[in-house]
Amino acid sequence: MAIAGKTVLVTGASRGIGRALVEEALARGAARVYAGTRQPLEYPDERVTPLILDVTNPEQVREAAGQVQSLDILINNAGVFLFDDLSDRAALEDHLAVNLYGTYDVTQAFLPALTRSGGAIVTIGSVAALAPIPLTPAYSLSKAAAFNLAQSLRILLARQGVRVHAVLSGPVDTDMVRDLDIPKSSPESVARAIFDGIDDGEEDIFPDPFSQALAEGWRTGVAKALERQNAALLDAAPATE
Repeated sequence: MAIAGKTVLVTGASRGIGRALVEEALARGAARVYAGTRQPLEYPDERVTPLILDVTNPEQVREAAGQVQSLDILINNAGVFLFDDLSDRAALEDHLAVNLYGTYDVTQAFLPALTRSGGAIVTIGSVAALAPIPLTPAYSLSKAAAFNLAQSLRILLARQGVRVHAVLSGPVDTDMVRDLDIPKSSPESVARAIFDGIDDGEEDIFPDPFSQALAEGWRTGVAKALERQNAALLDAAPATE
């Protein structure tokens, strides 16, 4: 799916990867980019339409969906990353509220528009979905759940002509992890690789050197093979009225 001429919506668009995704979509010729943010946003390009969109606020999600007449690509980027040790249930609930349920609610709200356009859903995730990070287990749990959501939607929406991409990134130089003394990729390079992956039709996108080292093992591994095998169960299931 070439981005030129398309309508794109990015949640969590005020900074970091979200901001870079907005800019990259514009650079690739998107006709309209909806930028979902919790606070008002001003953007100099007239192709950008700001949306007040806290993904944990059902009313704002409904209002945003009502403002978008057509949509080709939904990018679920809004996320939260906090340090914890799983001793506080509230920390886990905070991560799930944004990273899982927020992604689910936004996807469901915009699914009718994406079905009409034969569009695509992109969920920005993390390699923490594949193996937990002990400094942020609640984040890891929520990203694993969001990744499974993307895999499930990929199977369920295929018959409706909606593609689902999951992004599995390594460390990115954003406010979330800026204080961690580890190698990080720039948001701009990650955004470019994400759109390259969408263009190339990659189901699972590994957009940086850290994650790319895992890509071949994932694509040829037993977990991906099982995902494909399970997808066939939908065709074998009896029809329901």
